[in-house]
Amino acid sequence: MRNTPKLAFVWVLGAACSRTAVSASTTTDATSTDPIHTPDELLTPDSISKLRFRELKRELQARSLTLEGTTGQLRVRLRQAVGLPDPECIVNEDGIEDDCQTEYEMARIVTFRDESDPEYEVKELMAQIEEKAALGHWKAATRKLKTLTRRFANTTVPESVYLTTLEACMANRLQGARASEPARKILEKMVEQGYAIPDTFGNFCVKTCLGEQGTDSTHQGFGGIDTALAIVAAMEQANTPLQLETYDKLIQALVKEGSVDHALALLRTVVVEQAQTPSLETFDRVARCAVSRAVHDDEAVLSVLTICKASGYDLDTIAATEAGRAILACGVIAAERLGNDALAFRLLTAASKAKGVAPDRGDIMIALGSSTAQRACTLIHKRAINKAVEDGQWQLSVKVLELMLERSLKPSNWVWRNVVTCCAKAKKSKKATAVLLDWVKLSEDLKADKPPLSVFNTVVNVCEICDEQELTLLVLDKMKQTHDTEGNIITFNIALKRLAKQGNYQACEGIILGMLQAGVEPSVVSYTTAIASCASAEERQPTMAYEWLKRMRSRNVNPNVLTYNTAMAACLDGKLESSFIGSKLAKEMLDDVNMQLQQGDESSEVNAYTNVIPDSATKNMARQLMTQLKSNWKEGAIDKRVATDTVRVPLKELVNFSRSEAADRARQETAKRTIVDDDQAASTALDEIELEYTAASSTHRSAEV
Repeated sequence: MRNTPKLAFVWVLGAACSRTAVSASTTTDATSTDPIHTPDELLTPDSISKLRFRELKRELQARSLTLEGTTGQLRVRLRQAVGLPDPECIVNEDGIEDDCQTEYEMARIVTFRDESDPEYEVKELMAQIEEKAALGHWKAATRKLKTLTRRFANTTVPESVYLTTLEACMANRLQGARASEPARKILEKMVEQGYAIPDTFGNFCVKTCLGEQGTDSTHQGFGGIDTALAIVAAMEQANTPLQLETYDKLIQALVKEGSVDHALALLRTVVVEQAQTPSLETFDRVARCAVSRAVHDDEAVLSVLTICKASGYDLDTIAATEAGRAILACGVIAAERLGNDALAFRLLTAASKAKGVAPDRGDIMIALGSSTAQRACTLIHKRAINKAVEDGQWQLSVKVLELMLERSLKPSNWVWRNVVTCCAKAKKSKKATAVLLDWVKLSEDLKADKPPLSVFNTVVNVCEICDEQELTLLVLDKMKQTHDTEGNIITFNIALKRLAKQGNYQACEGIILGMLQAGVEPSVVSYTTAIASCASAEERQPTMAYEWLKRMRSRNVNPNVLTYNTAMAACLDGKLESSFIGSKLAKEMLDDVNMQLQQGDESSEVNAYTNVIPDSATKNMARQLMTQLKSNWKEGAIDKRVATDTVRVPLKELVNFSRSEAADRARQETAKRTIVDDDQAASTALDEIELEYTAASSTHRSAEV
């Protein structure tokens, strides 16, 4: 008969025997991204035992404590920080929890003595653990392992026992992730005992406990990101390397949760510390998450680009892959939001250089990849064109417009108009015509809106200024085809400007009569140009100029500041009669100014075509007329007192207008209109008007000299 060891059991009864078992497996409602920590007075041993890995780190970080260690070590550190005693042992169906006080606590319930073999119970438990693990009974094996480590805390458990139990947990993909937490506890216990974690075991546990359900990547509530991060922390403590595939899956889970900062930190660790190169798909996931509407962290996207480049990828070649184009697209979107247009253009240029991209160039596929990317690309090109137009760089504005078209972006009418006007202002008639003809061609193919008549007018004006008569005819032909019109005010104004340059005021009168007979109502530009012909004649015609003012009023066309300036320029012929007419023009101009200011908001919209507020040219014309009047009284043509008390009064008011109350009101009205108007649109409109009034402006400018 086999000798059975004699066992003596001494039962110790106490208050601990009546404790009710409770479960500590539930989690708190707090999330890892919540920056608010729990006050010390609200933390209890039970609540600390329920905190998950990142929640523990958050609480410790809020208290400026070190974050290294296993889950159990973090909990002990947090309890000590808030002044809580070590919790008493809690037993549930899964065994004994992490916070149990091992041998001492168990001794308060029952004490075991082996009078013949002190190590009998330890050996028996180890044998049972290995037996259960061999049968695949992972729950029973983990419970007995916990009993062994808690009851015999001073006994060193062999590494093989941990590994055998861990292998049982790892079977069937961590038992459908239900064994994720037991596996995590085993790994952490191995680290605390100083054992190494086999890299295949650790990496397998991290990857397998991450599922596809929910934002926390669990398997029907088991496993998840916190469990995986806790295992990673244990592996780092044991100096067990993580495989690149493990990093990829963990980063993917963090991105799914929206934890961009944590995913970016892991990505940086892989590249900088581990010297490994993640796949472009991994960079793509982090960049997409950072640029998404939910996260909207544009700086993080730029960090992804930096790390991507540091890992060895060339930004000029990654556009050959779909993931690479997606990364560059996120960079373009982020750069546009940050106002870094130079970076956005750099990324698009890099994409355009990639070889082997199908079915189109890399930058084109980025621009058309999504509505968000298309909008970002359109905005950066538009801003670049506006800046070039503002700086007067017509070559750059044309180049950016060509890039927009190459990248299948649709410029708005304002973008086209700005480029055309910029070229026209620089007196580049051929380039302005070429841009307009490209616009017309695209509108015929239904890829752009039809150019308005005002743009044709601008190009015609610059062609006339540059004396490009053949181009003028070409533009007029295109205008007639585009707008199905044989002739309009633009055509007549061209003839007027040509005659005004020659000073042929009589022929100008014939043109305007022809306009009226053809049913084309002359505009303020037409009348102002006719008045300019009176100022350009070899012998100035102030009387005729004043007559044109009366005629245009009779047709309900009100003169503007350029009209008055041009008419006053026609009066600078040294004659007293011309000084009288100039004084009369000054009086009527002041009356119109007062009327415009009095009407204020009730009047029709005031713009460069209707504005009558005196400018610097008006002041110069009035001053020259005053000088001419002074010469008249010195010559004895008029009494000095009569001249100064009557004729000179309105002229002097124009000279001093900038210091009057009316001038202050005029500046206030102008400021109101400037706030309402788009700055770039207003600037372009002014440039177009300046080209429109070229003949008249050159007249009174030469008079100023």
